[in-house]
Parts: sequence; C-alpha cells; structure tokens
Amino acid sequence: MDATPCVLLLVPAGALGGIDLLSFTTTNRFKGIKDLPAGWHFVFTSSTTSLSVRHGAWFRVRETSPGSPPDLFVKKWNAEHEELVPESDPAEVLRWRANLGAIWREGLTPYRQSASKDADDEGDKEQDWRALTDAISEELLNRILGASSSSGGGDQQHWGLTSASSAARDMDDIPGLSSDRSGGDSGSGAAWQPEKELELLPIDLKMTWGQGVTGRERTEAAQDRSWALGDLVGRVCGGREDEVLGELQFTFLMVLTLNNNSCLEQWKRLLELLLTCKKAVIQRARFYGRFLRLLRLQLQHCQDADAMLFDLNDDGGSLLKGLLRKFRKGLDELDGKEKSDIVDELDELEEFLRDEFGWQLDDSFVRRGILELEDGEQVEMDVGTRFDEDDETGEFAPMVVELTEEQARSLGGNAHATEQQDKRLAKPESGIADEEVQEESEDEADLEDMDARY
Repeated sequence: MDATPCVLLLVPAGALGGIDLLSFTTTNRFKGIKDLPAGWHFVFTSSTTSLSVRHGAWFRVRETSPGSPPDLFVKKWNAEHEELVPESDPAEVLRWRANLGAIWREGLTPYRQSASKDADDEGDKEQDWRALTDAISEELLNRILGASSSSGGGDQQHWGLTSASSAARDMDDIPGLSSDRSGGDSGSGAAWQPEKELELLPIDLKMTWGQGVTGRERTEAAQDRSWALGDLVGRVCGGREDEVLGELQFTFLMVLTLNNNSCLEQWKRLLELLLTCKKAVIQRARFYGRFLRLLRLQLQHCQDADAMLFDLNDDGGSLLKGLLRKFRKGLDELDGKEKSDIVDELDELEEFLRDEFGWQLDDSFVRRGILELEDGEQVEMDVGTRFDEDDETGEFAPMVVELTEEQARSLGGNAHATEQQDKRLAKPESGIADEEVQEESEDEADLEDMDARY
C-alpha cells in the first residue's frame, strides 16, 4: 500500500457526505477519502440527506516530500452537539494512521474515480476546483472564520462553518427571541451552540465615495464605484486584490456546498461592486481578466446547488443581466490597450450565457411594436419603463441650500451684507412692485367700504 494524503470522515451511515464538488450518501463501511491532490479542500456533511443544516471544514493538503508521511486529517461527527469537529486526541490520530492498511481498500474511496465511466468528468471537476480555489489563502480563512482549530498533533487544520453561519449584517434580529445559551427550561441539559459569525468584507453600496465628497464628485462615485473598490482593497485587504477574488470564491463555494444564504448575499454584493466600476477596469486590467474568467466558471457550476439558490432563469437572473449590460456600456466608454483583453473575456462570458441560458445581453431588441398572435390578431406590445434605468446616464442637477452665517463667512461672504440683501429681496424696491402694492391696497379699501354699506 502506497500511502497518500487522505481525510477520515467519521459520520453515521446514511448521512450526506461530500468533498469539494463531489457529494454522496455514506454507508457503514465508509471511513473517508484517499488520494487527495495537493491544495485546498472542503469537506462537508449533514445528519441526513434532506435539507438539514450542513457542517463543513476547510483544510489544505501539502506537497508530499520523499520520505515524509502523507497528511492525514480526521474529522468526526459530534452527536451530542451535532457538529463536525476535528479529532483532538493525538493518540487517536496516531491509532488511525497505524490502522490505515485495514481500511484502505474497502473503507476509503478514491478522490477521483479513475475507473468510472465519467472519468473525464471527474478530471474536469478536479481542474475546476483548483481554478475555483486558486485565490483562497490561510489569511483569508483566518479573517472570515477565525484561526484554524489545529489539534491532534498540530496538523489537523479545521476552518469550520455551517449553513446557518452568517455575517452580522445578514443576521435576522427577531424581537422577543431569547438569547439564553443555557438551553432554557427544557430540562434537556443540552447547551445552545451559537453560530459562527462570518467576518466578510464590509461592502456598502450606498456609500461609494469618501468623506467630504459632494456635488459632481459624489455623482460620479455613485455611477463609477472604482473609488469604493480601491478603498476596499487598500484599507481592508492591505493592497491584496486576491483577497477580493478569494472572498468571491469562498462565498460561491459555501452556497454551492452548504446552501449558506449570507454568503449568497455577499456574493451578490461583490458582483454588484465589481461590475459597476469603470476606471478600475483599466487600472486593474489583470484583476478584471481573472474576475471574468472566474465568473464564467462559477456560472457553469451554479446549477449544482441543491436549493436552486443560483436561479439564472429570466426572473432570477435579472440582477446579473442588468449588471452585465451596465458593465458592457461602461467598457465601451473606456480607452486603452488593456481594454481589448477585458472585451475578449466579456465576449466569452456573454457567449456562454447565450448558449446555456438563452440570454440576450445586447440592446438589439424591440421595446415597442406590433405582435401578431397565432390566430392572426395583432396586439401592440410595450416593455414599459423596465429598461429605462439602463439608459440613465446621470444629470448633475443644481441644488439650492441655505447657508448659516459661519458657512457664509467660510465662503468669503459677509454675513451682515447677506442679511441686508435678504431684507432688500423681501421688500420690493422697483417702481412696478410699488404700483402693484398700491393697487392691492386700493382694492382692499374698496372692499371695506362695500362691507360697511351693506
């Protein structure tokens, strides 16, 4: 037996098990997966194969050097707390390593089913997984999930989360819901396990400009969110663009494997931020090339989600359609030699969406016209104002504001002179205005005389 890196997934029979893009139902003889390739992997499970809470953990397989033992990761199901945890006893890990020969043939399934009919498909999934995780890093997982739960001799990497793990902004605050962690008065004695909070990137799409920015600059920053992207990369990510791509990969895969709703919302926020930038496309051309290739690969696997969270039908894909149309229009307004590579990647993405889902992302369609039905009746059709937002280019509307005395002085004005001017405006000085006031007073006098007589 030539030992290879493997992970032991000690879960009950009949449970859902999976690793990376593969999923299966466990049996009594199943103990884990062997022949793991080097790189990042994600193993997940749930107590049943139905829509129950799923638990998963990230770990990384190192390149095996000659003479050194291969990596062995032991994950087990904690029935008391119903969660997936790493083996914390080093002696137990050594026992499993010593007994690998007994379970190698029948207890461990190979990572890639080379003898299956779908061998080519399995190989494609392995390559796709590498491309879907090439920006994942230990720093990224430590930021989002906290430090790894290393135990069992220090090599049991375990960055864990569940389907219910959520960022603070996506949590539902239900008034009146008890936050007692002692299990309440049920008498069961089971401790309430709080869900892990995800530290995702703070993306605020309603505030995409810096402090003190007003007027035209604020309008431009709202239409072109390049400043917000640069601020996020510089202030939060330490200048590392891969951190943004890594979180885009992390959130997508957590939706794909765990059906995590908070990660789905963050994935949408990241797409909306990246696809509404203009100047950054030229300034970060290499980054955007990788982003568009990654997005195309993610959309190829979006149908693998069990709960249909990635709905790319006509209604479900409206958000992404609108973003891609805006991105194309913004790209047409740019100049530069870096633009050609981005256009090629975008063309390939649009071609895939057109062939796979029938999307038409260009503007070559009629918005109003006569439609002839099967019975010969002609009906006038109009899409209404549905696409008006796509044609909006923005207007710099003037705004009239009232200044305080301090603001007037800061602008170089004289508060006393301003007050005198207000009084002059309030009191008419022109001859025409005096005549109008005099006529109004005479009319009022005539009305008073009539009231006195009658």
